[in-house]
Amino acid sequence: MNGSTTLVKSLKLHQVVFMGLAWMTPMIFFTVYGVAHEAADGMMAAAYLTAFIAIFFTAYSYSRMVKAYPIAGSAYTYTKKAINSKAGFLVGWALLMDYIFSPIIAILTFGIFMNTEFPAVPVFVWIIVMNVILAVVNIVGIKSAARVSGMSVLVQIGFILLFCILIIKDILNGETGAHSLFSITPFFSGDTAFSSVFSGAALICFCFLGFDAVTTMAEETIDAKKTVPKAIFLIILIAISMYMAVSYLTQIAYPDFAFANPDNAAYSLIQLVGGNLLSSLFIMILIVATFTQGVSSVTSVSRFLYALGRESILPKKLFTTLHPKYKTPAASILFVAIISLSAVFINLDTAVMFVSFGALTAFVFVNLSVIAHYYIKMKKRSPKDTFLYLIFPLIGAVFISWLLTLLDKHTLIMGISWVVVGFIYLFIKTKWEQAKEGKMPAPSTDHLTSKEIM
Repeated sequence: MNGSTTLVKSLKLHQVVFMGLAWMTPMIFFTVYGVAHEAADGMMAAAYLTAFIAIFFTAYSYSRMVKAYPIAGSAYTYTKKAINSKAGFLVGWALLMDYIFSPIIAILTFGIFMNTEFPAVPVFVWIIVMNVILAVVNIVGIKSAARVSGMSVLVQIGFILLFCILIIKDILNGETGAHSLFSITPFFSGDTAFSSVFSGAALICFCFLGFDAVTTMAEETIDAKKTVPKAIFLIILIAISMYMAVSYLTQIAYPDFAFANPDNAAYSLIQLVGGNLLSSLFIMILIVATFTQGVSSVTSVSRFLYALGRESILPKKLFTTLHPKYKTPAASILFVAIISLSAVFINLDTAVMFVSFGALTAFVFVNLSVIAHYYIKMKKRSPKDTFLYLIFPLIGAVFISWLLTLLDKHTLIMGISWVVVGFIYLFIKTKWEQAKEGKMPAPSTDHLTSKEIM
């Protein structure tokens, strides 16, 4: 392997969109259904709409920053360049938790549902098998991952359409018929506090993370300054259309739906809608969906590790090593595969919460980065620019900050602890490098200055 090999620009708009949708996976609605239902106190449609509003502001900020810096690193790169290296490190370290736990969620979900179909085979066996396959597919190349993702996304969208059609059929055959299709109850209910809706939205933001993941592929995207911003908005619009349709219809058709175990609540819902036949189809498609989510998640986290390694946040020699033939960050991919074995010990609820903390933290700083870069540094302060580069991202930052505080205390404590560990790591690393170079100690992170490989 040769560390000087560079990433290749090969991805087109539709491939980036499919990779983003595969990362979030349309079937994620069912994967987190039970956890999200409990967090939102059943008001799923209202929670998804709230999350979308918050995400829309942030998606706009991502689209502005990727135009300014079309390189791997995502929110870490934007924050470091627009604000400063210390803030960039904070975001990068928080995102590291986000990205590392994302493939763990996919692998764990795959293991759970494969074990449901084949109880004789333990979950940990499926986790190991999934890890090996994901590593091989990602090392072979990002274009192969994009092809797999495209096919999987189309199949998932097809299943969601079928699911919605069956629910509509149940509604039409009910007592009130077609009149029940139009209701404000899924958005407003006197029995549910708005705090529950916002708590659900904070967790549900995880379901939109595909738009963030595609920014890590900027160096492998053709004309990234135009392609990635388009992909970002296409991804969140397609996602909200699907999530809202399913959550709205299920709340109307089955307002009193209850479940015992949130991890497999979706399976109970599927059986209620379509019986054993639809349940079998659901398991098959969900297995494919979690596989492609894993492919896309490993692609994103390996590129993020590549960016952190390139800037010496992580060991440069290891994480910037690319495969000489496939031109993929093979060392980073293998590192992710090893870390993902922790799926054997982690439950789904914990993994989702950690991803949400890392993502929401990054979202706050990306919004602030737009203000710092365009409004402060570039002095874009006309009435129009003031709205676009100050007011709009400020609304996004405040909204996301609020959602971040609504995560449960355990998640916030663990997330903040992770950030503290990151700063301890940075302090020790800085001191060690200063000692190695024979310099006097100084509280600085200037050594983190980016060295572009573009």
